[in-house]
Amino acid sequence: MTGASHELKPWQRWRWTRWLTDHGVSTRSVALVIGVLLLQASFIASYLGAFHDPKPHEITVVTTNEQVAQQLNALDGDPLKATVVADRAAAEQKINDQDAYGAYIVGQQSDELLVASAANVAVATTLEEIFGQVAKQNGRQLTVTDVNPLPTGDPRGLSGFYLVVGWTVGGYLVASALSISLGSRPANRRRASVRIGALAVYSLASGIVGAAISYAIVGGMPHRYVAVGAVGALLVFGVGAVTMALQVVSSVLGIGLAVLLFVILGNPSAGGAYAWPLLPGFWAAIGPWLPPGAGLSAFRSIVYFENSKLLMPLLVLAAYAVVGIIATLLLAGRRPHMAAEIDEFGTE
Repeated sequence: MTGASHELKPWQRWRWTRWLTDHGVSTRSVALVIGVLLLQASFIASYLGAFHDPKPHEITVVTTNEQVAQQLNALDGDPLKATVVADRAAAEQKINDQDAYGAYIVGQQSDELLVASAANVAVATTLEEIFGQVAKQNGRQLTVTDVNPLPTGDPRGLSGFYLVVGWTVGGYLVASALSISLGSRPANRRRASVRIGALAVYSLASGIVGAAISYAIVGGMPHRYVAVGAVGALLVFGVGAVTMALQVVSSVLGIGLAVLLFVILGNPSAGGAYAWPLLPGFWAAIGPWLPPGAGLSAFRSIVYFENSKLLMPLLVLAAYAVVGIIATLLLAGRRPHMAAEIDEFGTE
């Protein structure tokens, strides 16, 4: 008995795990259930943390009056970050270039607030509230003009967000499906290349289908079908490639890590329901660097803002694709220490 006890792994010495194993519930199953509980709790905490109390923080705006700019920058809590432009045309150009969410135009008889609901409805509404109070304090009349409105079929501006979420889910699910049928770790680089090729084909189909569905259902969107489909394909491929790499490194745990990265952290920080200036600091900081946020930024740039500020989100999505490919190919056929430990734990 003494010699046998030394052969037992630490978790095998726990009586409750041995009892469960003897009655048909493997140690691996217990670990997976605990992991699911942790992911569930993280999901709730992340979404509630991001959305429970949205507050404006340094929303970029422009104005045609220096004194008004100083007044806006002095508001309690720093809700706005204002700069001065020469005239209304320059202000509208700043909005179309996505360098500002709104513009306050000081006139002789009354003032005008320019917003772009296509950038984010919640931000546009917030600016209306803030500038309405500012105009009231200054004793001015205020009119609001939406210089870049949303299409009639998407009055809340969430269709692009849901499209990106669908692509993201598809990316890590297809990588997970390939690992279930073929194993988490390709036996060699040739098999890894074939798996990556299969992911590329799926990503292209996913981009085309997702764009087709969105244009079929949402009426009034400017026709940017090919570009939207291409962004979708890049998004799906980047998410899928990184998920593959995570599974190579950490076996089945890689699926949970992908969910943590792309869903639990990525979706609430994407800027869908609330743009980044309305999110708490942590989510606002990570949002642009995760695929859902980059994908949504690219979608808005293509569909509503004539490709302005498009390069950075495309580079982010491309980086995920490149890192995923390289990591999967480098580790193909090998058994990283972390994955080996997890597999050993699951088979005991």
